Amino acid sequence: MPNQQKNILITGSSGMIGRALGKSLSKSGYKTYPLLRGKLDGPFYYDEQAGVVHQDPDIPLYGVINLAGANISDKRWNDARKQEIILSRELLTKALSESLAKQIKKPAVYMSGSAIGYYGPTPSSYATEASPAGSDFLAEVAIRWENATAAASNAGIRTINMRFGIVLSVTGGVLKNFLLPMRLAVVGAIGSGQQKISWMSIHDVMRLIELGLTDEKLKGPINFVSNSAVTSNNFAIALSSASKRFRLPTVPAPVARLMFGEMADAALLASSDVRSTKHDEMVFELQHPELEAALKHLLDTNT
Repeated sequence: MPNQQKNILITGSSGMIGRALGKSLSKSGYKTYPLLRGKLDGPFYYDEQAGVVHQDPDIPLYGVINLAGANISDKRWNDARKQEIILSRELLTKALSESLAKQIKKPAVYMSGSAIGYYGPTPSSYATEASPAGSDFLAEVAIRWENATAAASNAGIRTINMRFGIVLSVTGGVLKNFLLPMRLAVVGAIGSGQQKISWMSIHDVMRLIELGLTDEKLKGPINFVSNSAVTSNNFAIALSSASKRFRLPTVPAPVARLMFGEMADAALLASSDVRSTKHDEMVFELQHPELEAALKHLLDTNT
């Protein structure tokens, strides 16, 4: 295999994207290594107390893919949880970037996670990679996450900030959260149902990450979205059709706020229409550009 000798370090390897990526890269011939946390041994580990990432100099890295960070949606937000969400990304990313910058043999590429929350809500227009940052909490998370990669990029390592939209997979994230009501034969939208959702199939996410590893022209922010944002209502319609489940009326915004607190307004009720202008530049063609077909494929293949 052409990539057999190319070593890739993955942080967040146990998460939804990380698990899929490990399998995808292995199939493509890469050798993958996880970054261990809390266990101060192995070829690559993060000493959280010291704020240092240790690397085995005898294992040269071709690329590093940084996906680590506390789950944004699994707990209600309070000040302590919001701080944890930010620092779990910022501190590890900064330590990793500084470690990579100090290596005599530096990796060819460093792909670090971020999110389209960078742009804040987009209620009346859409955002692209050239759009300015927003000012809400999710924008702060993304800004600080991306700024933490500075040491690597300043050292000349090709650095990509992966601004993820909603990544669709039945193994985790938003789509998995729909599985319980789907088993009850119902699905539904939230709030007005008119807020936009920018999404990408997990399979296209894998393909775009692998392209980022090999295409030396790619650097800076890249939006991981399908360029076909849909309303929350149309998402529920597509999921209902793909899964052959009955569609419920929308969950009222006050109920969503009662259930999820501050996170409801920031992540569930806000509109996020984000597109990528870089897909055309890199000649990247989506395998799953249409939502209903993408959902059906994910459900049929259980991926």
